[in-house]
Amino acid sequence: MKGKTFTTKELTTLGLMIGILLLMAYTPLGYLNIGPLAITFNVIPVAVSAIVLGPTGGAIAGAVFGLTSFLQCIGVGGTSAMGAMLFSIQPVLAFIQRFIPRLLDGFLLGFVFRAMRTRHKGVWFSCAVTGFCSAFFNTLFFMTLLIVLFGNTEYVQGLIGGRNVILFVCTFVGINAVCEMISSTLITAAIGTALHKAGIFK
Repeated sequence: MKGKTFTTKELTTLGLMIGILLLMAYTPLGYLNIGPLAITFNVIPVAVSAIVLGPTGGAIAGAVFGLTSFLQCIGVGGTSAMGAMLFSIQPVLAFIQRFIPRLLDGFLLGFVFRAMRTRHKGVWFSCAVTGFCSAFFNTLFFMTLLIVLFGNTEYVQGLIGGRNVILFVCTFVGINAVCEMISSTLITAAIGTALHKAGIFK
């Protein structure tokens, strides 16, 4: 991908990943509800795009994910209660908080996978680390911008409830984030390894 120019095969792969991402974002396929938990699998197509297409492909898929997340703030393709509340407080900041974490996540994942392969790590392990980082970065950036952009609002202060910010973040994301990291790690590793064996990427 020298010069950030995708081949026909790479463009096809990116289109497929975006199609899967949109399908997951706008149907129950993107979420697994276990009791009170809602585990999202939408970070996985972003990770796979970064593995196959590098930082640029990861950023494009991340941008699509971020856009679908923001649209849920206004009831397009589902409704996010938190997103709707943040949008009512400040729409521009809500867009930044929903969009930038996913864009940055995909962009950085391309470098994560590249770094792992440069260190001569196996394909499965490199894909697994990339999958883990996809869920971890997404949660980290999402919560960081939530605190930075909306931390002083009455809504977020009510969620924090006077607790230490770090303690709030840990309890707020809780088991949900852990399950997302585990699922993203294992599924991304499996898909990435299969695509490598199929010759989709080197």
